[in-house]
Amino acid sequence: MRARFGLPLMAALAVIPALTTPAAAQTPPATIGQQYVPAPWWMRDPVIASIGHVRVELQANRAGFSATFQTVDRSVADASRKAADQVRALSQTLAAYGVDTVRVETSLTTQPLYDQYRDENGVLRDNTRADRIERYQAQATVSLTIRDVRQLERIYATVVASQPNSIGQVYFSLEPDNVAKSNLAREAVRDAASRARAAAEGAGATLGAVRVIDPTGRACQTDVLAGWPSYGAGASQATTVDEDIVVSGSRMAFAPPPPPAPPAPPAPGQAPSEAQIEAARLALQPPLQTLTDQACVVYGLD
Repeated sequence: MRARFGLPLMAALAVIPALTTPAAAQTPPATIGQQYVPAPWWMRDPVIASIGHVRVELQANRAGFSATFQTVDRSVADASRKAADQVRALSQTLAAYGVDTVRVETSLTTQPLYDQYRDENGVLRDNTRADRIERYQAQATVSLTIRDVRQLERIYATVVASQPNSIGQVYFSLEPDNVAKSNLAREAVRDAASRARAAAEGAGATLGAVRVIDPTGRACQTDVLAGWPSYGAGASQATTVDEDIVVSGSRMAFAPPPPPAPPAPPAPGQAPSEAQIEAARLALQPPLQTLTDQACVVYGLD
């Protein structure tokens, strides 16, 4: 019996280590709060992980606002036509700037105006019945997105000179281009290298080779002591990056003379004249917006 089963038994025992070795070599998944957890591969030797924070202030390059025109008439068709006539000339004037300068969206809505009465408590109420409609109110809304803020003041004055019923507040935003994003990402890596160099010198160590470059910064937020992986926001002061910002405008050294009398408003359905646009100009300075970025660089220590 031993001669018959001894050889297969030895072969089976030899296969077991071969099957279990890869499984033992695999890193088990870590659990938050576990007493002992595996560290990242780049922490097997002494390392220094540095995260770079950079910020820059850039002038807003987008602006937008909206204006509404309202008309009231006894029929839906007449009210809608009059409201459309009010914005048609304005839309054509704004379209002359080009889509790279301003984008215009126009919408038209109508609502009935009912006969009103007072109830027994003296409260004024609408008699919301189809046969009690007195008039119709049409509202044309022009929404503008200015992509060239250098033309913002003139575009805003053009809308004001068109005599809308209401104008919304001007809002600003920053849409950085790819060049600005790439420059900020490069400065974030440089800031991380500078911080790591200063920390190593303060500790009496020497920086070695780069182990990890993580543009997201998450590698430097790995908290091994608390249980890997555990990520938290780093509380580090950002480094301000210098950028050339050109701000147009000038200070007046003396009080200007009183403005001339404003020209007459344009007739309904007509575009405002040059004099009416200039009379409605206001100072609209795009504000500065903050752009931030971060990067993680891990060095070995010699």
